[in-house]
Amino acid sequence: MTKQEQLELKKIACKVRMGVLTSTHGAKAGHPGGSLSAADVLTYLYFKEMRVDPADPHWEGRDRFVLSKGHAAPGLYSVLAQKGFFPVEDLPTLRHIDSYLQGHPNMNTVPGVDMSTGSLGQGVSAACGMALGAKYKKQDVRVYTLLGDGELQEGEVWEAAMFAAHYKLEDLCLLADLNGLQIDGAVADVMSPAPVDEKFKAFGFFVQVIDGHDFEALEAAFAAAKAEKGRPSAILLKTTKGKGVSFMENNVGWHGKAPNDAEYEQGMAELTAALKELEGETV
Repeated sequence: MTKQEQLELKKIACKVRMGVLTSTHGAKAGHPGGSLSAADVLTYLYFKEMRVDPADPHWEGRDRFVLSKGHAAPGLYSVLAQKGFFPVEDLPTLRHIDSYLQGHPNMNTVPGVDMSTGSLGQGVSAACGMALGAKYKKQDVRVYTLLGDGELQEGEVWEAAMFAAHYKLEDLCLLADLNGLQIDGAVADVMSPAPVDEKFKAFGFFVQVIDGHDFEALEAAFAAAKAEKGRPSAILLKTTKGKGVSFMENNVGWHGKAPNDAEYEQGMAELTAALKELEGETV
């Protein structure tokens, strides 16, 4: 990855974070914390890794993405809007009664959403089914799914992991957003799934642990996952909940709370300043 490509991805990720704040503020509800921690990997997926076409959301040859932690819909919606699947101007309508952008992703109303999700643990199972279907049909399609670390407490996740390894779903890439916090507190205190890396290895996955905010690390990890044959991959992302907004970072209270007017203004001011700094950089 060139320095210029990395800089462009950072700019897009900053805009994605701005979209998260804009949508949750407009809804007066939603989940900004886990959307912000996932903004970088979502940006990398849609602007570097996956084959998708905003002009043809149902293109048969596209790669698939399943947001298993469906409450992070503001992050997914924001990156889809930045990619051109629908207007960025629609983001403030999140969760409004007449909006197509509901609180969890709906594949029937939102262009670019491949699976309706919300019940934790179920998205990864759907992704496994997509990967198995593509394998049987001999389609050149990769399937990506993003889970939260609190979600790893769900038994269905591990049933799906067993399924993926048994059927040798080498085109499945599971991404775990390990930001350490869930709605009730620290993941380690609520019910620790650690050691996550050793568990996925025991289930037959090719496992990598990286900084989920480092685009060069993301590039290397996705390349290695794509090169791995005969087994599924898991990329474990060490992230910061609320990343990019100072008062939201590592603060469990921002798991499922929208910013008020003053908080929105402060957060947007921080992100605007960060974007302006990035736009001033030369490589």
